[in-house]
Amino acid sequence: MDTSEKPVIRKSIGYVFDMTEKSLSKFGLIFTGQAFSLMGSRLVQFCLVWYLTLTSGSATTLAIASMMALLPQIVIGPIAGAYVDRWNRKRVMIIADTLVAFGVILLILLFHFNLIQIWHIYLLMLLRAIGGAFHWPAMQASIPLIVPEKYLTRVSGLNQSLQGLASIIAPPLGALLLEFFPLQQILVVDVFTAGMAILPLLFMLIPQPIREIKESQKITQDLREAISFALLWKGGLIVIVGAMLGNLLATPAFALVPLLVKDYFNGGAIELAYIQSAWGLGMVLGGGALGVWGGFKRKVVTAMSATILMGAGFIIVGLVPSTMFIVAVAAVFLAGLMNPIINGSLFAAVQTTVPSEMQGRYFTLLLSGSAAMTPVGLAIAGPFADFLGIRIWFQLGGIIFILLGLISFFIPVIMKMEDFKYQNMEVEDQ
Repeated sequence: MDTSEKPVIRKSIGYVFDMTEKSLSKFGLIFTGQAFSLMGSRLVQFCLVWYLTLTSGSATTLAIASMMALLPQIVIGPIAGAYVDRWNRKRVMIIADTLVAFGVILLILLFHFNLIQIWHIYLLMLLRAIGGAFHWPAMQASIPLIVPEKYLTRVSGLNQSLQGLASIIAPPLGALLLEFFPLQQILVVDVFTAGMAILPLLFMLIPQPIREIKESQKITQDLREAISFALLWKGGLIVIVGAMLGNLLATPAFALVPLLVKDYFNGGAIELAYIQSAWGLGMVLGGGALGVWGGFKRKVVTAMSATILMGAGFIIVGLVPSTMFIVAVAAVFLAGLMNPIINGSLFAAVQTTVPSEMQGRYFTLLLSGSAAMTPVGLAIAGPFADFLGIRIWFQLGGIIFILLGLISFFIPVIMKMEDFKYQNMEVEDQ
């Protein structure tokens, strides 16, 4: 084997650990810390939701908890992105993780002194969501300043795979811990893993875009600047609209899966677990595949091809006979497999095209627009499914996904979205 080709083998594990020795000491450690933090957060979130379920037995309580986690993304997301682009992004991540850890410590003390109330948990979930509204765009906007451009798609695939892995591991691990430990002791896990995320950041030099801001310039001007850029970058604008439409269709579909399993497939908790595990396993393997493969030369081609296949998975779920449940599980696996390939490719396209000093705002516009569609989709899907049947929603969603993917290949502004030119900004280590 040619020695020049040897790094390819190591890159197949993920370019996180083979992007030059400097990258190994920087992004690899940051990624590892963030991975542990994500696992701890997902585990504790599961335990808190289960505590609310056992304590209240109220659907309203769970709905409020869900809104606490969702509202900051919608309401303060764009504002958070504007500040992320103004502030030092490394410090934003450290402060966000620290504040969330501090909130968890307060909750542990409330449990210890038997002072806990349900609204305390609501506040922690709200604080966690606010921290995430700052942390996520800061992290996403920092990645292209650390990772060489040609590796961004693979790194995005790894991040997506990590999300899927967390969805598989955290719930059963949380359930197991609840069998042996009180909740306040399990909450310590979140504090410990947050520390693991903060520690590497304290010692790493993360490049910071140089951006001149007039003292009189207001945050609203920053937002208008980002919106103007989004409108100017037509391909990116269509991506945002597509992400909103995808969330409008996909989130309600999986909210309806329990009813589909129970009423159509005549299944129970085990069958529901198969469906959910198939989705999570698909995400892990899909993200890993993107990390190894890297996608087509044009990231948008990778994303739209995966969108078509994801739509096929939705349609199969909507059409499969009730006696062929295993086919539905395979179709959900296919959709889960494609999900991180879509997201990872599009995130990489944004990271390579949007100016570094504007990525915090752009990512939060993308996140806020997508999150805003969740309550809208749930409001539409419930009555729609009650009137026409649950399977119709999957069929409709699948058709729209396939059409989105196919039509994109014939729209030049989408196919050439990565050719959009912008002025490169110098960066300095902070």
